[in-house]
This record gives sequence, C-alpha cells and structure tokens, in this order.
Amino acid sequence: MPTTGLPAFDHTIQTANTWLAEVEKTSGNADRHRAYRIMRAWLHTLRDRLPVDVAAKLGAQLPVLLRGVYYDGWDPSGVPVKYDRKAYVRRFAHESSLSESEVEGAARAVTTAMHHQLSKGELDEVFKALPHDVRELLSAEP
Repeated sequence: MPTTGLPAFDHTIQTANTWLAEVEKTSGNADRHRAYRIMRAWLHTLRDRLPVDVAAKLGAQLPVLLRGVYYDGWDPSGVPVKYDRKAYVRRFAHESSLSESEVEGAARAVTTAMHHQLSKGELDEVFKALPHDVRELLSAEP
C-alpha cells in the first residue's frame, strides 16, 4: 500500500480500508466501490434521522477518514429528518445506487460490520433514538 509519508494519514487510510473490507465481507460482495457506497449511504441516512446529540456521539466513534465521510454535507439545523422505513429505504437506495429491494440486505451488512468495529453497545444506544420500523430495517439479524 502506498504511503503518504505521514504516519497519522497512513493509519487513518489503513483503518478506513479495514472498515470497508469488513463491509465487503459482511455483504458478501468483494467490490470496494460498492462497499464504500453502501457504507456512505448507511452513515448519511442514519445520521440525518438522528437527533444532533446522538449523531455527534456516533460521529465521534468513527475513524478520522470515515468521520469526514459521515459529516460531509451535514446540516445539523435540519435534523432529525422524520422519515419512516419506506422513505428511509428510498433515500438509502438513491444514495447507494442500489435498488430498493437490495437496501435491507445492504443495510444489515453495514450494521453487522459496524458492530464489529465500534465500541460494544454504541449502535444499540444510537438505534434507541430510531423509530421501531427503521431500527428493525437496520437490525443485524434478518
């Protein structure tokens, strides 16, 4: 892997790659671009549905490079966006370039990967801020 010459940058790139590899593994699809798209869609769609304080706590748990992806384009004055499961799926599909029928599997794959990478119980606390139908969609268990 090429290095930047800056250990902090190299470390954050390596960490982001580890997280993307985990998404590839849990989704069963060895396509790094797809893994990035679904992770980004998962992060943005979840972030915008959360109250600001909960969204910020989740952001603080992410590695530096992925934290930048997470906060990219965020307008905290407009959240939480109160969408239900159907609207959540529509937004996720649009942002990830997946069909709506692919969203549930992709969302669950990212959730599984996130459970492996985040502090124990962090996602459980985040998910408590979601309505039941959205929480169920993101559940790591089908």
